[in-house]
Amino acid sequence: MKWAAMLKGINLGKRTLVKADLLAAAQAAGFPEAKTLLASGNLVFEAGSRKPEAIERALHDAVKSATGIASEVFVRNKVELEAAIAANPFADAAEERPSYLVVLFAREDLPADLPSRIAAIHDGAERVAVSGRTLFLDFPHGQAESKLHQAMAKLRPVIPMTGRNWNTVRKLADML
Repeated sequence: MKWAAMLKGINLGKRTLVKADLLAAAQAAGFPEAKTLLASGNLVFEAGSRKPEAIERALHDAVKSATGIASEVFVRNKVELEAAIAANPFADAAEERPSYLVVLFAREDLPADLPSRIAAIHDGAERVAVSGRTLFLDFPHGQAESKLHQAMAKLRPVIPMTGRNWNTVRKLADML
């Protein structure tokens, strides 16, 4: 089965991971034919019948061993990624400003009340929606000036997630 892996926080600030190092780590983890997308920790590869948790752990350990970077890894197969795409409640944003629509992926279902909890501490123009293990964030004015991420960081417990903009999510799905 083919999988897309998304590493959290890659090539942000001082957490630089070049393509060659990521591909070498993927090979060490047992994914010799992995392909990258962009320079932000995205891989697509064949993993046979390996379980998602085992894939995430293998990639995490290989990247850490090869580079010293301890990055959380989130994987989705084609069916899961296409289900997330189909669940997008912000079709207008996907069409009009896809780079401003961010999809966050978690390992477990997110609380259904997460959007209302965010709204209780953040009064911005952004729209937020949950679908299972996926959180959709629409930044109508972009992320640079938004305070949404700071508001979300105040929520407890913090849920590990990694995000990609709509364009990247679509490209990963196409690669699968």
